[in-house]
Amino acid sequence: MPVSSHSEISAIVEANEQQILKEWLEALRQSASLETGRTKESELNTQAKVFFGHLRAGLRDAGLDLRASAYENLNSFLAEVSRTRAIKGYSPSETAMFVFSLKKPLFNAVAKSADASAAAQRTWEISQLIDELGLQTVETYQKSREEVIVRQQREISELSTPVVKLWEGVLALPLIGTLDSARTQVVMENLLQSIVDYGAEIAVIDITGVPTVDTLVAQHLLKTVAAARLMGADCIISGIRPQIAQTMVHLGVDLDVTTKSSLADAFAVALQRMGRTVVDVDAIAGRTAR
Repeated sequence: MPVSSHSEISAIVEANEQQILKEWLEALRQSASLETGRTKESELNTQAKVFFGHLRAGLRDAGLDLRASAYENLNSFLAEVSRTRAIKGYSPSETAMFVFSLKKPLFNAVAKSADASAAAQRTWEISQLIDELGLQTVETYQKSREEVIVRQQREISELSTPVVKLWEGVLALPLIGTLDSARTQVVMENLLQSIVDYGAEIAVIDITGVPTVDTLVAQHLLKTVAAARLMGADCIISGIRPQIAQTMVHLGVDLDVTTKSSLADAFAVALQRMGRTVVDVDAIAGRTAR
């Protein structure tokens, strides 16, 4: 592409900066960005002005080559805007429109400043530049959303595998949802750390909230039980419903661990193993009174 083309576009942008910014800001105000309240108008104005400043500098120093070092500030700023919008819950199209809405103001400036023979070519060159920036915005947005989703999944996984102290030396690990390899690792880490922290002798793993137990889930449970045993704690699995029991029998799954139908039954077994029992205080008081 001729150097004169770059120079002319840069000159048009600098000469019409105020008008381009005015039209662009108006387009941004009319978008859904402000309607939802996720971005304040002052913040949107600042983002547009900073972006335009970096774009103007890039055009002046490197033409239309977005890979040039002169565009580093623009690329970094655009990536930050995209990440921020991804976190705030913007859609991909809403995020990309931050860049694409600049097209019309730029086209208007070219139409007024360039002669008819050159206007079409300059418009095409600017269109390619904005399209590339828009695609870059969407790519950054998608990566940011994936990072947010992965982090949320990890946090949810950690929150959904709490270890509860039932009694001195007795822990309970209620599981809700399906066990997969990644979650089993979290479950195992939480349980083992709690065994160390509380000096627990028995851990009750309650699977009442696990919808199905197949061969894979059983393997994950056995890994957790084996790891707990290596830490010196015995395990009891509770929440074995009739449907789960039938499925395990048909699959030929042998958990090789004490199982109970309810958490209460498992807790009673745990207390028995520790030489403790639950008594009715009122009944004892009544017998003493007589």
